[in-house]
Amino acid sequence: MKVTAVIPVRQGSRRLKNKNIAPFAGTNLLINKINQLKQVDKINKIVVSSDCNDMLTMAEKQGVMTHKRAFEYCDEVTKSFGEVVAHICSNIPQPFKDEVVLWATCTSPLVFPEHYTKAIDLYCEAISEGYDSLASFEIIKRYLWDENGPVNYKVGLKHVPSQELTPLYIITDGILIAPRLKMIEWNYFHGTKPYRFIMDKRSSVDIDDGLDLACARAWLDMDESVSHIDPYQI
Repeated sequence: MKVTAVIPVRQGSRRLKNKNIAPFAGTNLLINKINQLKQVDKINKIVVSSDCNDMLTMAEKQGVMTHKRAFEYCDEVTKSFGEVVAHICSNIPQPFKDEVVLWATCTSPLVFPEHYTKAIDLYCEAISEGYDSLASFEIIKRYLWDENGPVNYKVGLKHVPSQELTPLYIITDGILIAPRLKMIEWNYFHGTKPYRFIMDKRSSVDIDDGLDLACARAWLDMDESVSHIDPYQI
């Protein structure tokens, strides 16, 4: 199985200016992700896809492949997200036969090489068991409401401690793995039956604004014994 890691980045960011190249871990988020992926032996190729020449140049200096995206595939208006996924996967340089794509966002900087290695191994097992893809998830046990009231608990005498709530899942976008041709067919980066690769709260951080970035920087060097609490036990 040939695995190509794709790092999608773009120049614009609505909430945090230059988010994809924000300073992090002595470098920036993009180069940090490239360095992490280079440490994964099971990855055969790394491709950075962007509309930004500066980011593409950074990637080339790191010795990885690049894909120049037209602006309409980056402005979040002209093309749908599904069209963007299919476009990137359709334009991966030098595609392998039966290539598998690992979608790796640089805004998930606490997804480390060991996570990717384990996810690739589990993906191989999951495909043989009938799953069509793999996606990283975080388990949450919180009291949730929608416009009609509580979603996952009862108010009053039937109220239960949060530990007893039925688990709900947040897809983190930190790791997404599927066959490249299927991503094109689906216009998406996972199928309808993904294997749920559960990650802890720390590794699930996704940088969308300045507060997320501050959290990721603070959590980078935190005590490993704290960060690896079994998420099933929360």
